[in-house]
Amino acid sequence: MEIIKQPQAIEDKSMRIIEEEVSELDCTEQEKKIVKRVIHATADFDFKDLVIISDDAVEAGLKALKAGSNIVTDVNMLRAGINKRKLGALGGEVECFISDEEVAAKAKELDITRSMMAMRTAIKNPKNKVFAIGNAPTALFELMELIENGKVEPELIIGTPVGFVGAKESKAELEKMDIPFITVRGRKGGSSVAASITNALLYMT
Repeated sequence: MEIIKQPQAIEDKSMRIIEEEVSELDCTEQEKKIVKRVIHATADFDFKDLVIISDDAVEAGLKALKAGSNIVTDVNMLRAGINKRKLGALGGEVECFISDEEVAAKAKELDITRSMMAMRTAIKNPKNKVFAIGNAPTALFELMELIENGKVEPELIIGTPVGFVGAKESKAELEKMDIPFITVRGRKGGSSVAASITNALLYMT
C-alpha cells in the first residue's frame, strides 16, 4: 500500500473523494465549499444532508469578516481550531469568555451556565458580529434570547451544538430566526464542525 506523506497531497486527495460524493448537491459553489470542509473535518457524509445555510448567510458572513469583525466562540476548543492568522489579516480576533474568572463567578451567582454568561459578556463589544457556537446549546439559546430582546444583532451565527440535551432543539430554533445562520440538523455537530465552517468562510475572503 502506498502511503501519501505530503500534507497538501493528502488534503487534495481527500477533497477529490469528497467532491465525487457531493457533486450533485443543489447549492452554490460557496455553499458546497462549506459542506465539503465539514465532511473533510468529520469524515461523515451524512453532513451533506444536514448542513443548512440560510439564503444570505455566506454573503453576510464574508461582509462581516472583511469589515474586521471579531468571531466569538463558546469554547476554547473551537477558538483553537479557527485560522487566527487569516482572521487577523482581516482585522479581527477570536474571542472566547468561557474561562474568564468573572464570567464563572457571575454564572455561579445567577445559577446559569458559564456559556450563557459568556454570551452576555460577548455582546458588550460592538466588534463581535460573528458568533460560532459548536458545543453548548445553552450558549445558542442565550444568544437567540439576547437577539429577540434587542440587545445584539449579529451579522452571522454559526450554530452547531452537539449532543443529546438541547442540541437538536437549539438548532431547530436557530432555523426560525430572521438572521443569517449556518447550522446542522439533529444531534450531530461539535467544535470541529463549527471550526470547519468558519475556516471555509475565512478561506473565501
